[in-house]
Amino acid sequence: MDLRFPRPLGPGDTVGVTSPSSGVAPALQPRLQVAVETVRARGYDVRIGACMAGASHVSAPAPQRAAELQAMLLDPAVRAIVPPWGGETAIDLIPLLDWDAIAAAEPTWVVGFSDLSTLLTPLTLVAGVATIHGNNLMDTPYRVPDGLVGWLDIVAMPPGSTFRQAPPGRHRREFVDYATHPTDHEYVLDLGPGWRRLDDPDGPVDVRGRLIGGCIEILANLAGTRFADTSALAGLGDGLVVFVEAAGADAFAVCRHLHGMRLNGFFDGATAVLVGRTHAPDAPTLTQDEAVRDALGGLGVPIVAGVDCGHWPPYLPLVNGAHAHVVHREGVSVVTQALA
Repeated sequence: MDLRFPRPLGPGDTVGVTSPSSGVAPALQPRLQVAVETVRARGYDVRIGACMAGASHVSAPAPQRAAELQAMLLDPAVRAIVPPWGGETAIDLIPLLDWDAIAAAEPTWVVGFSDLSTLLTPLTLVAGVATIHGNNLMDTPYRVPDGLVGWLDIVAMPPGSTFRQAPPGRHRREFVDYATHPTDHEYVLDLGPGWRRLDDPDGPVDVRGRLIGGCIEILANLAGTRFADTSALAGLGDGLVVFVEAAGADAFAVCRHLHGMRLNGFFDGATAVLVGRTHAPDAPTLTQDEAVRDALGGLGVPIVAGVDCGHWPPYLPLVNGAHAHVVHREGVSVVTQALA
């Protein structure tokens, strides 16, 4: 596998904004402008695409969304693409993108999470381009909590860079109403706990491997296809640190999804599994933690839950394809990533 990391962004470089899934409703346009100005304040030009409408669950018909995303991916002037957020059906772009052309083009950073996992993970596994599973554009105005690193800093790092993240151990559950508070920029983190090991609560974790993962409800639909085939990445010989997170599916659905992903080989080669913090509902006889243990406990690798890569702030960006060193023990939770 020819894994490539996009070159770092510098002053004057262009960041593309398009909505491969859901767009931005009129009431949320002020927040979008605040987010765009946050990016511009870092010295970047921002190019906003035409596929941004928010009246439906998609920003435009699939052919238009695919064409706009691909045009940005193939344009050497666009150095990063950051959609406003995820949505529901970005999967309809998968057959419309020219994956060979994308793989042949100079790599571009693509940033996001949730439904954008539909694109981020295949971009790494099929096109061989590192991508950032992290906060979306609409989250960008928030001050990055101490210990974490925001996407704006990661995209400016040259290949070979290493960065360390230690989560604050606290999080927030509610989403802010951006229509009422478009300039909100400070997280209120008031809920715990932090990371916890599911398979062996008292066992320390010290593992290494290439990062790959995303949203469970999204990746389950790609499992068994080339767009979620982790074998080539695992074949680099470093092992895989696989991360998954549940957006809102109940524990029964999460259990089924993870079983299916495991049966389709998504976790083959894993040295550990990181499970994002979730407030998705338990089922009457199965909790979210039990769902993970039921599906993945047989892997025989550490399973760490409560990781800050889910839908609830703060966000700990994970670079698909990066080499990770994960340490978790009493009083210490750290992930170090190398863009190499």
